[in-house]
Amino acid sequence: MAENKVKLTKPANKTPPKSPSDPGKDRAAKRLSCDSNSSHEGAVAGEISALEETFRKFAIHGDTRATGKEMHGKNWSKLCKDCHVIDGKNVTITEVDIVFSKIKGKSSRTITFEQFKEALQELSKKRFKDKNDEEALQEIYKLIEGKAPIISGVTKAISSPTVSRLTDTTKFTGSHKERFDPSGKGKGKAGREDLVDASGYVSGYKHAGTYDHKVQGSK
Repeated sequence: MAENKVKLTKPANKTPPKSPSDPGKDRAAKRLSCDSNSSHEGAVAGEISALEETFRKFAIHGDTRATGKEMHGKNWSKLCKDCHVIDGKNVTITEVDIVFSKIKGKSSRTITFEQFKEALQELSKKRFKDKNDEEALQEIYKLIEGKAPIISGVTKAISSPTVSRLTDTTKFTGSHKERFDPSGKGKGKAGREDLVDASGYVSGYKHAGTYDHKVQGSK
């Protein structure tokens, strides 16, 4: 009996062995790690280059419905002008239009980003003739990267003697003169129409209000 009691109590005193790592948890952790790495790689791959960013800015310029994935010929010409791809010597506006027509599809009116790079490769050979193809392409990229469309400001009015004379109300004559007061402010309807003075006993009486003054003065 004593031996049986010892055998029964012996397992109770033994410390339980450490449980081995759960293979399911290890697989889950590994999967999370892979997902994290893949998402990071996807974020990096999703980042656009400075060249493509410029392409998108010019592609949507002046068109609220544009997506930035395709560029019209008008915006292509503006990009080449604003980024100084057109120098008036090696590359002209005519050459820019010819390259655009050559690169785009026959039935298409726009170019994609990949076609955009092909067009730049064509122009780079003309813009930088003293460099090899790779160097010329990098140079033309430098002209474009990080740029945005130039928005022209409001045209300022040019002051001239003729304009000043036409807008000087003190020199107006005839009916035009009657439309403005001495300070140059318009009189509105009173300056355009003959308003009847209905005050006084007699309509339009010029000496209205002078009676009381005369009576009081005589007293």
